[in-house]
Amino acid sequence: MSFFRSYTLPSQNTIVLAAGQALFTAAVSVDLTLTGLTGYQLAPDKALATLPFALISAAGAVVTLLASYLIARLGRRMAFIVGSAACAVGGAISVWAVLHAEFWVFCLGTAGVGIFQAFAGYYRLAAADAVALEGKAKAISFVLAGGVAAAILGPLLASWTKDILPAMFAGSYLLVCALGVLSVLLFALVFNDQRHTSHMEQFEGHARPVGVVFMQPISWAALANNVIGGAIMMLLMTAAPLAAVGAGHTIDDGAGMIQWHLIGMYAPSLFAGALIRRFGLARILIAGMVLTAICPAIAVSSLQVPAFYIALLSLGVGWNFMFVGGTTLLARSYLPVERAKIQGIAEMLRAAVTALTSLAAGPLLEWLGWKELNLICLPLVVVAVAMTAYWILDERKALRAGSSLAGQRP
Repeated sequence: MSFFRSYTLPSQNTIVLAAGQALFTAAVSVDLTLTGLTGYQLAPDKALATLPFALISAAGAVVTLLASYLIARLGRRMAFIVGSAACAVGGAISVWAVLHAEFWVFCLGTAGVGIFQAFAGYYRLAAADAVALEGKAKAISFVLAGGVAAAILGPLLASWTKDILPAMFAGSYLLVCALGVLSVLLFALVFNDQRHTSHMEQFEGHARPVGVVFMQPISWAALANNVIGGAIMMLLMTAAPLAAVGAGHTIDDGAGMIQWHLIGMYAPSLFAGALIRRFGLARILIAGMVLTAICPAIAVSSLQVPAFYIALLSLGVGWNFMFVGGTTLLARSYLPVERAKIQGIAEMLRAAVTALTSLAAGPLLEWLGWKELNLICLPLVVVAVAMTAYWILDERKALRAGSSLAGQRP
């Protein structure tokens, strides 16, 4: 196809970041697959069973701003090593906790994976910051594409390793520890932490107030797609397996639909950058919001297994388009001197909302039911559409103003 003809090989660092994304996705997919079951097995009160799972998102939200600070102070290489080490330590703690049936220690272990998640959230931004404006979408999508195979293999590896140690699931968390160690080695040995110096960065100037940066239409659109898209995705992804089992389907059905959802989340990254170059960022963002809205539309129409699969696959692809597009907007919204603060605040907002929706998914499903839970997501999509439209109109206004000024030149 024509939009692939201009493809050029990514830089070494971008390839390393994609490999890091693969290791992160594999590690977190093990936790996504097994932590709810392990928590239920270990919890002294079964009402606490989802706490270890929720702590992954909660710890990530708490640490996100600190991760941005460490990246600015220590450099990306050392900061990413710290995040990877947290995964290795968290995995090791989880192994010990499962072997000794210690629920609260297990919670500490899953929080370590949440810390890893906070640092891994900056991989795509590191790739975007290292290239010129027109290459940002491609770099972001390439890094996220690193998670495609891992999203498929992670749950399989979790299943294959769950019985290799005396206590069920302990072997799977040993795998999480090993993936963290591999990530430490990857960044320690291969990642080049040289600061990217484009012609813009030679004249960084003074940082604008945070409020000024976030009041830009482009920042509104970036937050709408990253935060709202992530909230809807996490809410429905967390609730879907519970709803499927409640509708009379098997646990294997619930696991299968999550696996297809993960494929939908990461597989489009193989071509999302090319699609943005071919059709434009605005169209891809709109397509992402349409696909996200299709998920509730399908979910309320049927409780059959195919409906769950199709709805969650559509949700995954929609999230990917919104996430890649929203990250591209975010990377265009700040000056180099503003990078650490703006990235940190934006990622903290995204992580905090994701953590809240993860915690709220179970109670909301119990209170509202599956169909009603999907229906409340539709107004959120409308908000994202409105904020994105605000940016599109502002871009068109700026283009018209630029054309008028050009026409007035002698």
